[in-house]
Amino acid sequence: MKRFSDHELLTLLTSLESDRVERKESFKGDVPQKARQVVCAFANDLPNHNEPGVLFIGAKDNGDPSGLIITDELLRSLADIKTDGNILPLPVLSVERRIVDNSEMAVVTVMPSDMPPVKYQGRIWIRTGPRRSIAHEQEERILNEKRRFKNVPFDIYPVPAAEITDLSKSVFENDYLSAAFAPDVLEQNGRTYEELLATCKMIVSPETTTPTILGLLAIGKSPQDFLPGAYIQFLRIDGTDLSDQVADEERIGGTIVEMLRRAEDKLKAHNRIAVDITSSQTHRIEMPYPHAAIQQILYNAVLHRTYESTRAPVRVYWFNDRIEINSPGGPYGNVTAENFGSPGITDYRNPNIGDVLKTFGFIQAFGRGIPTARKEMERNGNPPPEFETSQSAVVCTLRIKS
Repeated sequence: MKRFSDHELLTLLTSLESDRVERKESFKGDVPQKARQVVCAFANDLPNHNEPGVLFIGAKDNGDPSGLIITDELLRSLADIKTDGNILPLPVLSVERRIVDNSEMAVVTVMPSDMPPVKYQGRIWIRTGPRRSIAHEQEERILNEKRRFKNVPFDIYPVPAAEITDLSKSVFENDYLSAAFAPDVLEQNGRTYEELLATCKMIVSPETTTPTILGLLAIGKSPQDFLPGAYIQFLRIDGTDLSDQVADEERIGGTIVEMLRRAEDKLKAHNRIAVDITSSQTHRIEMPYPHAAIQQILYNAVLHRTYESTRAPVRVYWFNDRIEINSPGGPYGNVTAENFGSPGITDYRNPNIGDVLKTFGFIQAFGRGIPTARKEMERNGNPPPEFETSQSAVVCTLRIKS
């Protein structure tokens, strides 16, 4: 992540015609929305500068300081641009309080994305000179072409054995598109089926229609034919050891959406509610585990697992005294065994799968799964979640309330 010197920031601030700079006097009114459009446009980098774009908060249009007081609350609000899930794929950006032209300003530095096109609320924003606008069909094609020459994450690698007919056109057109794009964008759509698939990273390009791993997992007719480990293995064990009797088991396959929905149904069926009518004058409804905690850990396991060079599934083992959820692949990127689960420490092995989960409503914002699970376990009276990490797996243990 590039950090500009004070001199470089001053040069950018005073470059009034640059398409790599945006200035806002404050962060009020419609500025938070416009700032997200700016971040989206910088991430798309349509002019192909391969250099960061910079958003100054606390500067007038002519580059003069506006005298805005840069508070911690403002910096947190700017940092939320990255993780609130409105910009997909997640942008790479930094937020700093800097002294520029002898005045405090908030500086948001946005790196060009390796995975364009980037969307904000279903619209692809770009920079055209000092202006920003919504990309038309040809500009989308340019962004798709840029992606082919980048070092992309594994979840959008092509699967040579698959063909475009292995993707469900009906699921894509009837379910995915309406959730991924704003209605006005779809109404004006002049793109072919292949162009839309490429824009959503489901295939390599309109010309090379080989499905990607993302495409098969999101809208594939039979994803496990090509990704045999991409399923959830559920075991309900009547005891506290793997050698005890198995009360229920299921191999849960299909697309990511199908897997998660079926797994949630299975978990709800076993998370039986107990009604206590003897210990107090009013009856109490008790649940062995808070559903939201199991849900968030399961989502994390599917999102952050490795799909590369493994046939191992996500394993959910439900014992009489605990639930163990095993996700193949150890900590990734900025996340290590030492800082795993720490607030604000996140990274994404499969950022595009994260986009799909956000699009289908399984994720509301990023980086909040483990904190939510901890909060819900405490609220329900359960011990806190326990995490065991290694190079090959992350195992989360949720213990029953006593």
